[in-house]
Amino acid sequence: MPSFVKSVTFDCRDPLTVAAFWAGALGSDVDEDSTPDRAWVEPAGWGGPSLWFQRVPEPKIAKNRQHFDLRASGDLDDDSDRLLRLEATVVARRDDLVVMADPEGNEFCLET
Repeated sequence: MPSFVKSVTFDCRDPLTVAAFWAGALGSDVDEDSTPDRAWVEPAGWGGPSLWFQRVPEPKIAKNRQHFDLRASGDLDDDSDRLLRLEATVVARRDDLVVMADPEGNEFCLET
């Protein structure tokens, strides 16, 4: 029997801040039992793993070896503007792709 992905875990300095960003980005909520040391976000609707955020003392210092690719729900510029309002930053921009980072610098792509 195969395994399945239960959750994707982020090491971070401020779990509640990073969880709030990803909840807003993905149209979900931060779980009510989350704390400053650990937080999680359930996927909106059916499917997909939960996102876990756990406090660690060290900051992120290198490029991610794994990242999310998000599909824009409409216009790429409109969706990237929405993520910027949630405290994302733009790392690079191409015609059909924006490389962004969450509030702690974890890179992800937003695509058409």
